[in-house]
Amino acid sequence: MSAVTLDMTAVRARFSALAGPIAFFDGPGGTQVPDSVIEAIAGYLRESNANLGGPFPASLASDALFVQAREAAARFLGASVEEVGFGANMTTLNFALSRTLGRTLSAGDEILVTRLDHDANVSPWLELARDLELSVGFVDIRDDCTLDLDDLRSKLSDRTRVVAFPWASNAVGTLTDVRRIADLAHEAGALAWVDAVHYAPHGPIDVVAANVDVLLCSPYKFFGPHLGLFYGRREVLERWRPYKVRPAPGEPLAHRFETGTQAHELLAGLLAAFAYLDGLGWDAVVEHERDLGRRFLDGVPAGVRLHGVPTMDGRVPTFALTLPGRSPDEVASLLAEREIAVWAGNYYAVEVMKRLGLPDGAVRVGFLHYNTTDEVDRLLAELASLV
Repeated sequence: MSAVTLDMTAVRARFSALAGPIAFFDGPGGTQVPDSVIEAIAGYLRESNANLGGPFPASLASDALFVQAREAAARFLGASVEEVGFGANMTTLNFALSRTLGRTLSAGDEILVTRLDHDANVSPWLELARDLELSVGFVDIRDDCTLDLDDLRSKLSDRTRVVAFPWASNAVGTLTDVRRIADLAHEAGALAWVDAVHYAPHGPIDVVAANVDVLLCSPYKFFGPHLGLFYGRREVLERWRPYKVRPAPGEPLAHRFETGTQAHELLAGLLAAFAYLDGLGWDAVVEHERDLGRRFLDGVPAGVRLHGVPTMDGRVPTFALTLPGRSPDEVASLLAEREIAVWAGNYYAVEVMKRLGLPDGAVRVGFLHYNTTDEVDRLLAELASLV
């Protein structure tokens, strides 16, 4: 593979799951994984399955794996090794980290969330507000599903402690201006708290350049196993008292916020996923996905309604659609019969669907670098037949 062009035959050969007839446009709910990830998980369980801290070979190998996984995760996020940690998934981590932050908050403090967010970056704050008598404000979105930064500015105050927002919408594909939002949050003395779950498979992340304080993502959304991954700025983590068992070590810094034994075999799979992505190169991934997205947008059949940004500028290739006279569930089921996998519903993006007036949600189509132009054309033809 070159730095700018993907060899699609070679890419798809890495995934046994792609050998069949199904066109997988369900990636926003979880991607397929290359065979190397599967083999790494099985290899760990066969050869070095043990807990940490022992003097025997399997435990020593697990110790080394943990170090390697943390180093690779730090490179993936543009962070230091001490600033990254693991957990079950983004939602579980966000509930845990928000409660840890809650130890520093007082009644009357304010959290701002957005109507673009997945509920995993909304409900933890709503529940924390109930516990601590905080207030939660919602930053609105425009009709094209872009975040309204003027509304954000108007809602920031000297009581704002956190601005929680997505890097990309899991429902309609909108990208946010992460650096601008983080700067606005910091000007108000608040933390910039980012859900990067949906963005992570689509482009590079650099937490330093983005100037964010906390970032969470889920490797099973970027070709890895079911895990959660977080970054916390060193200066922020050093101020927090963690919820942890007493014998657990306090170093590296982010390890203090990892509760219980981690899923070591999945860390082995995560290492393989990082290696796979390193072999692709982000330039090639971004360009291929933009090509797929443009092909789709140029061919959306008359009568199919697209909700969100109508071009590939300011978005990732995730699209929310509705078809006249058919429910999202019906459309998804009919496409499944035609061996095309898509999602229907609200995909936990509750506020987006309320804002769009879609009580039944929408059909969600998501393209990834392993999808092909032929698959996009198949989808367009089937949508046309359903209108």
